[in-house]
Amino acid sequence: MLIEALGSALLGLALSGAAVRSLPQRLPSPRVVLVSGTLGALFGAYLTHTALGPGHSTVFATFGGGLLVAGVVLSLLLRPGGRTGRSSPRTPFSLPTRG
Repeated sequence: MLIEALGSALLGLALSGAAVRSLPQRLPSPRVVLVSGTLGALFGAYLTHTALGPGHSTVFATFGGGLLVAGVVLSLLLRPGGRTGRSSPRTPFSLPTRG
């Protein structure tokens, strides 16, 4: 269990480090991203280990569950990107005015 926890924490740290490096403008501060990715991976590893039960858990499945949950947590931190398409002068769901 200790190897699963340490490995998942390192994989979550690596995933969040790659996210900070590739998308710095769309994420909050790097410290928040690194901590969130690591804690998400630890929670995912724990959840996967618990769901598989004793005797059926493998290290690779636990690592996969940790990476999956860390990816979900990091995707929740993403902010919308800059507008690249056409810009609308109206606000969304506004009615056109006649006048």
